[in-house]
Amino acid sequence: VSFNFAVARAFSAGKGRCHMRLDDTNPTKEDEEYVKSILEDVRWIQRGCPPFDVDDAVDDVELSEEDRGPWYGPVRKTSDYFSLIYDAAIHLIERGEAFVDELTAEEMREYRGTLTEVGKESPWRNRNIEENLELFRGMRNGDYPEGKYVLRAKI
Repeated sequence: VSFNFAVARAFSAGKGRCHMRLDDTNPTKEDEEYVKSILEDVRWIQRGCPPFDVDDAVDDVELSEEDRGPWYGPVRKTSDYFSLIYDAAIHLIERGEAFVDELTAEEMREYRGTLTEVGKESPWRNRNIEENLELFRGMRNGDYPEGKYVLRAKI
């Protein structure tokens, strides 16, 4: 945390900023007390440091008490961007750059390469685009047990 703020301050002449983003990938299970605790800890760690200047683009936004801190602008949460992330994932699947994998975490470790050995390709890597889209939509709808499938980029 301190490193992120320090880097942003090092570039303050070029309007360096540090945004606060919470990774609430499952917001229904997030405890608000936990979120408040994280923000309070960051405020404490950064106490005494000057806040980032808020420019005109954010001036007209009313910051809630939660949003007030040493970071720039409002607190951002991953869940606020789920539709954008979902659309990007669909785009990658449609371009053949991502696929729905069925390997377990243990199998993924077995398939992964090392510094000296090439890894093995997942047997699901070349699943057709339509099937990948169908499975991915089912994942979003909760049609499958948690962890049954995972979206992976083809890199």
